[in-house]
Amino acid sequence: MEPIRVLLAKVGLDGHDRGVKVVARTLRDAGMDVIYSGLHRTPAEVVTAAVQEDVDVLGVSLLSGVQLTVFPKIFALLEEHGARDMIVIAGGVMPDEDVVELKKMGVAEVLLQDTTPDKIVATLKRLVTERGAR
Repeated sequence: MEPIRVLLAKVGLDGHDRGVKVVARTLRDAGMDVIYSGLHRTPAEVVTAAVQEDVDVLGVSLLSGVQLTVFPKIFALLEEHGARDMIVIAGGVMPDEDVVELKKMGVAEVLLQDTTPDKIVATLKRLVTERGAR
């Protein structure tokens, strides 16, 4: 079985990337192929990279409170690229009511800052297994 491919991204003006770097290392240590897109990316840059890299999972880390405006853009761009089957997860810091809204939009999972590394790995493996081959 090929390793799970993941693109991790920081969208917008949020300049804090320590947490996403820890997640990237955790996923790599679990045998996944991980691409980290760096800070201050636009939704278009992130979706283009995810499609070009043919990732299984697009993980977007946010601490800046823009999740309810960023994710609709991401889903619209995935639709335009014919990649709506890509698993999208959110991570970072956000209020509980936003978690509910994100899941309604199509975010597969929201992993907040207190999610353990083991749970992050298990969640990605479960989501990819549930989706099956693309």
